[in-house]
Amino acid sequence: MTTFRRRSAIGAAFASLALLATACSPTATDAASPGATDTTKPATSKPATSEPAAPAENIELTITTFGTMGLDGLYKEYEQAHPGITIKATNIDTGGNALTDWQTKQAAGAGLPDVQAVEEGWLSKVMSVSDSFTDLRDYGASDIASRWVPWKVAQATDQKGRIIGYGTDIGPQGICFNGKSLKAAGMPGDRDGFAQLLGGKDATWQKFFDVGKQYRDKTGKAWYDQSGFVWNSMVNQLDEGYYTKDGKLNVKDNAQLKERWTMLADAAKAGLSSNQTQWDWGGGKAFLDDSFATFVCPGWMLGVVKGQVEAGGGDATSGWDFADVYPGGAANWGGSFLTVPTTSKHPKEAAELAAWLTDAKQEVASFQAAGAFPSVVAAQQDPGVTGPSDLTKFFNNAPVGEILAKRAEGVKAQFKGPDDSVIQEQVFGPSVQAIDSGKADGQKAWDDAMKLLDTVVG
Repeated sequence: MTTFRRRSAIGAAFASLALLATACSPTATDAASPGATDTTKPATSKPATSEPAAPAENIELTITTFGTMGLDGLYKEYEQAHPGITIKATNIDTGGNALTDWQTKQAAGAGLPDVQAVEEGWLSKVMSVSDSFTDLRDYGASDIASRWVPWKVAQATDQKGRIIGYGTDIGPQGICFNGKSLKAAGMPGDRDGFAQLLGGKDATWQKFFDVGKQYRDKTGKAWYDQSGFVWNSMVNQLDEGYYTKDGKLNVKDNAQLKERWTMLADAAKAGLSSNQTQWDWGGGKAFLDDSFATFVCPGWMLGVVKGQVEAGGGDATSGWDFADVYPGGAANWGGSFLTVPTTSKHPKEAAELAAWLTDAKQEVASFQAAGAFPSVVAAQQDPGVTGPSDLTKFFNNAPVGEILAKRAEGVKAQFKGPDDSVIQEQVFGPSVQAIDSGKADGQKAWDDAMKLLDTVVG
């Protein structure tokens, strides 16, 4: 996501959604900025459009995505509008597994699809081999660059000014909460009341944990599902996370990280974490049995919550809601891009498909199906995003699109280094499990993470 963003595709749970986003949340924002887009290079073909002409021959385009990005339902529509094009889609369950799949095929120099989805958390790895991706300016990217929020384009621009990806979603964050559980504890269970409980615009992580301790004292139950997602969110909020803006490793002796880790470890020690298995939640049962009352939610995670509740046998009456509040202010977790590897035999048609899938109408459809908040400006303002949807109905009629638009204000894309997702998952992952299970206190868990850092990253 950013970047430890995994998106779960949980069988029947998501069948009702049809699509979704994954986390999901640079990559190379700052790496791209110094090189700025090379405006001296004109597009060498017609601008990318939403209605590319049908090919003279039958063409099969392959696309690899991950989790539930909200794209699956669009392929048939594209095929019907473009006779001669057949889309063969492969979806990988999580962003982490998709990274492994891409790296394996990239190293082999074979097996890559015509359109490759890239997660924000590993975009910098892609940028290190950006020449192996098609410069989409050759197919009109410069003419449609104003489609997206500027920082999304900057993320996908390498240091040579080559645009190698079209943005799908971004991951502004709010808090999902179970209003029924809060009310049963004698605490505010409505959206505004819950937001004010956390401090409203002045919400902090300390306040979030303090309220969680109150809930724990009243109910004896956990406040959030597990510490990994909370930690990821806390890191993503910093101006600089695991790497500095100029690409240097930034973990050891990082006072901001250590301060937040200590706060999180203390919360886990106080019983605020339910110690759930990431991307499992007992087949959705944990969302229904009061195992926890809050959940950190970038836009794409809303579909995950809905899918989990339905997988566990629940529905819109389960009590889950979505609030316009976030500890520490604006935060982004996740976001993806569609790229065209240079190995594609049909780069023009692949680029046209990627451009179509990331046009406003299609991004609205992805949001309605899954909560994948658009990176396209026109889509963010579309009634299909700001108005009612299946997600708004599920989350107690919350104005989901409006809330996400507000939560996106002030978001700054954090630079993600080449091993950002590795650090999140393989370095801090075991330590997160250790503090949640009570096997280690905060200091020991931190020390263990630093040892792993030396081993895994060096």
